[in-house]
Amino acid sequence: MKQRLLGALTPGAWVGLVVLVSIIGLAVLGPLFAPHPLDEPIGVPLTRPAQGALFGTDFLGRDVLSRTLWGGRSVLGLAGIATVLAYSVGMAVGLVAGYSRSLLDPLLMRASDVMLSFPALLFLLVLVTGAGSSKTVLVIGVALVQMPLVARIVRTATLEQSVRGFVEAAVARGEGAPAVVRREILPNILGPVTADIGLRFTYSIILVASVNFLGLGLQPPEADWALIISENRAGLTLNPYVILVPAALIASLTISVNVVGDAFARSLGISTARRRLVR
Repeated sequence: MKQRLLGALTPGAWVGLVVLVSIIGLAVLGPLFAPHPLDEPIGVPLTRPAQGALFGTDFLGRDVLSRTLWGGRSVLGLAGIATVLAYSVGMAVGLVAGYSRSLLDPLLMRASDVMLSFPALLFLLVLVTGAGSSKTVLVIGVALVQMPLVARIVRTATLEQSVRGFVEAAVARGEGAPAVVRREILPNILGPVTADIGLRFTYSIILVASVNFLGLGLQPPEADWALIISENRAGLTLNPYVILVPAALIASLTISVNVVGDAFARSLGISTARRRLVR
């Protein structure tokens, strides 16, 4: 598997991998190198880069570099937790729907279709407005939006595997449904499912950033790349770096995740077009 993945990495994919690792490293280790405290004003608001402030100051006179170094943890952390939660629930739903061959299949899929009928961002905004702005609500909301998509992918993969000879042989031996799913089906669908993680993680990043940008997610004085953009958008002409730096990091993160995810999918013989058709 490792050799296949490395062989599928084109020069562009290698660049994407380097960018992705760099941004993850920046988000995790960045706060250790912040030159100033997170919320301490260091100068006149919205000044351009100068000595002691590499990217200038924000609308409250705080160091843009320091807040940017702190702001990646929330983007990666919340999106990552939401993606893991969506896969935990979505895989269970998809496996049950795909293997049960009973009334559960249409019931679970129709429930997923109902959830998919709501625009993702609108659903999140209504949820956050009604339940309150908190990290927990935001993570649960993003996971709920992603879960039906994961369930459909897992169901499709499960249906393909459930008619294979080795599954029928296991059933003929008298193995129960949980054992068949755990031993025969699950190991054989992990490849296609794993290839889709990059796409789901990208959507989670975009959704988390969108809600934070609209001011309905994390609240000041939290440092978050999208929240930094939202807070300082009125000062774009005075100090463009306060907008351009976090925006460039979000864009680079989403693009690099997609590039690396596509390379992994190619290593498994799964095309991007096929993944999007399933979605």
